[in-house]
Amino acid sequence: MNTKIKFGTDGWRAIIAQDFTVENVARVSEATAKWLIKIQKNPIVIVGHDCRFAGELFAETVTKVFLAHGIKVLLAKDFISTPMISLGVVKYNTHLGIIITASHNPPSYNGYKIKAHYGGPLGPELVQEIENIIPENCTTDYNSINLSEAKNNGTLQIVPLEDLYIQHVESSFDLQAIKNANLNFAYDAMYGAGQRVMERLFPEIHKLHCENNPSFNGQAPEPIHKNLTEFSDFIKRNGEISCGLATDGDADRIGLYDSKGNFVDSHHIILLLIHYLVKYKKQTGKVATAFSTTVKIKNMCDYYGLELEVVKIGFKHICSIMVNEDVLVGGEESGGIAIKGHIPERDGIWMGLTIWEFMAKTGKSLHELIEEVYLITGTFCFERNDLHITESKKENVLKNCKDGLYKEFGKYKIQRVDDLDGYKFFFDENTWMMIRASGTEPLLRIYAEASTQDIANDILKEVKQILLN
Repeated sequence: MNTKIKFGTDGWRAIIAQDFTVENVARVSEATAKWLIKIQKNPIVIVGHDCRFAGELFAETVTKVFLAHGIKVLLAKDFISTPMISLGVVKYNTHLGIIITASHNPPSYNGYKIKAHYGGPLGPELVQEIENIIPENCTTDYNSINLSEAKNNGTLQIVPLEDLYIQHVESSFDLQAIKNANLNFAYDAMYGAGQRVMERLFPEIHKLHCENNPSFNGQAPEPIHKNLTEFSDFIKRNGEISCGLATDGDADRIGLYDSKGNFVDSHHIILLLIHYLVKYKKQTGKVATAFSTTVKIKNMCDYYGLELEVVKIGFKHICSIMVNEDVLVGGEESGGIAIKGHIPERDGIWMGLTIWEFMAKTGKSLHELIEEVYLITGTFCFERNDLHITESKKENVLKNCKDGLYKEFGKYKIQRVDDLDGYKFFFDENTWMMIRASGTEPLLRIYAEASTQDIANDILKEVKQILLN
């Protein structure tokens, strides 16, 4: 009996050769094809893969299944990022996009993301419809499909999505201002799918890990500080780098460093983007953020008179608002951020270029721009730890949260609890800790926000002592 396939926070992910196999990819593709045929006449799908192991093989499997069901396929030339497939959906006017990627997960994983016609994640209820009809065994004879023949008869077309993306960047940013601003930039691709784009846009840029390495050198390509210490040290040693940008495996998440090699988390990036778009670019719109982001976003929204909506974790929830409403910025704690004027999709490179344009246009350093933000919101620090614990211990912690058994964590007394998605324990209005099970990996995440880094770290230390004993 084959494994039951379940989509998580952002697509289906599994360990390569264990559950992420050609057969299982074909099963998911068969369900997706049958679902699409029912709702769309003469459907077209765009397909791609990132830099992970066997990405080309899995993308070709997806392609063959769709072709076998009479669906025209546009297949990306070589590896691409998730934002490139999402942009491709919009520019080529296709009905769906499929990208083989496990995003920031460890190198042993691969995954399957489905993008809707608007260039963002397919809605959760529609993904559920597909998941419900995944067959126990694939019945499509996809091995009989000859890709060369499909190219010749026009049912398969190879498309240059990286070229398309670069053209879109060049028409959307003042790249000349960025290049003429006497700023030195660095980029860490984490061996991911953004590597060629930044080299093409900025040939002189300082770069790390901009080569193909499907194992990511054994490191999960998630752009958080503990995974980017080499990049941080590189910026410190160089001494002349104005800002460092890092993106994850499929380049939809951002990591950022200031000129001193200090990590700038996504909470600060979201605030910088709101500040730039409203004050300097005179834009307006709603702000949508995930449950785990800083409470300072409300301060910023109140200051500028913007509506704020806090949603469950998973960019699909932000995307559904962006598709239907006028949204200025939508963002998550995990580095996935989208802004007005682009696709309703996370895009690490796009966010990095926006920050660089902000620096170039104002002539200010990243540190000075953050100080501008602090004048509005007040200072704050944030920390997240991932706890690799047994399933039984994880379930026990979550049950204790649900039953309201935690009244304090050491010296930190709980004033109130929010449980929109996970459990957010407030010690005062600006100091909180959150417990949540990961939607993509078997672990428990704990988060803390406080006025200083020492306090945030101390909160997590107290929490771990209670949870792990």
